[in-house]
Amino acid sequence: MSDAPARPIAVEAPPRPRAVVAVLAFGGIVVSLMQTLVIPIVAELPTLLHAAASDTAWVVTATLLAAAVATPVMGRLGDMYGKRRMLLVSLGMLVIGSATAALSDSLVPMIAGRALQGLASGVIPLGISIMRDELPAERLGSATAMMSASLGVGGALGLPAAAVIAENFDWHVLFWASAALGVVAAVLVLVLVPESKVRSGGRFDAVGAVGMAAGLMCLLLAVSKGADWGWGSATTLGMFAAAVVILIAWGFFELRIEAPLVDLRTTARRQVLVTNLASIAIGFAMFSMSLVIPQLLQLPTRTGYGLGRSLLVSGLVMAPSGLVMMAVAPVSAAVSRTRGPKVTLMTGALIVAAGYGLDIALMDQLWHFVLASCVIGAGIGFTYGAMPTLIMGAVPASETGAANSFNTLMRSIGTSTASAVAGVVLAHMTTGSGPHALPSENGFRTVLALGAGAALLGFAIASFIPRRRTAAPSAPLAAAEEREAPAVKA
Repeated sequence: MSDAPARPIAVEAPPRPRAVVAVLAFGGIVVSLMQTLVIPIVAELPTLLHAAASDTAWVVTATLLAAAVATPVMGRLGDMYGKRRMLLVSLGMLVIGSATAALSDSLVPMIAGRALQGLASGVIPLGISIMRDELPAERLGSATAMMSASLGVGGALGLPAAAVIAENFDWHVLFWASAALGVVAAVLVLVLVPESKVRSGGRFDAVGAVGMAAGLMCLLLAVSKGADWGWGSATTLGMFAAAVVILIAWGFFELRIEAPLVDLRTTARRQVLVTNLASIAIGFAMFSMSLVIPQLLQLPTRTGYGLGRSLLVSGLVMAPSGLVMMAVAPVSAAVSRTRGPKVTLMTGALIVAAGYGLDIALMDQLWHFVLASCVIGAGIGFTYGAMPTLIMGAVPASETGAANSFNTLMRSIGTSTASAVAGVVLAHMTTGSGPHALPSENGFRTVLALGAGAALLGFAIASFIPRRRTAAPSAPLAAAEEREAPAVKA
């Protein structure tokens, strides 16, 4: 045994915090671009892929299902084996999926590529978790708000960018461009983002992952395909019933094992549970805007309420809302720091509802839609900035990835539900326009009102979040404890 004095353990400052935040936010935007990547070519997919329209709908559905399954799984794997490692795996799947879609001219490889793109959805919750582990405490709030808002930013900016590419180049370029962005994001992560030292270890809950995947797929298939299958059909009702049975059985299993995929006891804590419920409502509210505004802008002027604009113009009208989301991220963090994230979440929900009120009242000019979408975007920026702060303030550092991933999943369930509900409303509230029936003006107003109602519901749910502000442990302290553990054992 050596008599040499023990050297003090140095706690290193995280390298280039601004670069880390910028790289992780860029990765989040790249992944969220997948939401709107195929919108410009959806109508042409049956011709491009030589398949029926009912089959090409899986190009969108496959991404949704893969994202729902991958998000909590990658979060848990990140907690266990390293968040940066799983972030790189996610970006790798994005690149492979994009290249597969870019090389495809038929349905099956396109669906496979889109599913792989969906598997990359864990990038945003993993990025938030890395920030908690690596950034100084004083930078954490604004950084996580920025990362969380990237989910909406990418969706808003992706539509005009995809429209420009689709109108001027071969459609395969859409996917080559996303592959290139994925490579850039992966390289930047390798160079600038450190690996988190905070890990939970343990054995991966494969049974829980399979059970959760089966339950979520049944639920989301019923929600997303119910309009095509018929809401009262045996297939749709069977899917809903299977989802209920599987998820209940999965919940009992998760409560009985030592290292579950999702710690339901932690999820049941009041602050986490109420935040997740509010997230479903806010996800619904966010997506309602994306479903209504582009359609109103593109409908022919002969309807009396459509503006007859191109897809590119529609995308450009929506793009400022993404920039507003990014701009309000530091404001959201400042409000959370001074008044608490509960106040931020409730304020954002009210702003979203006000934006929908504006949209219902003003539907005649381009600037009306720009104004309404920017107000809604500001509210979403507030709410999305507050959610990870509330989640991280109530869970241990070793469970941050899984907890943030589960919250992201709740938002996705909200957006999927919004799509299904809006589809039903617009299909039943129609008006004649030549040989075709188009959604009526009242139908669009109804969907906008539902978006406002969802935002107000999110406000009401958020009011039940405990007043007590729970701060997450500072990143340097967590890192120091992790580094000290081997030295103590030695």
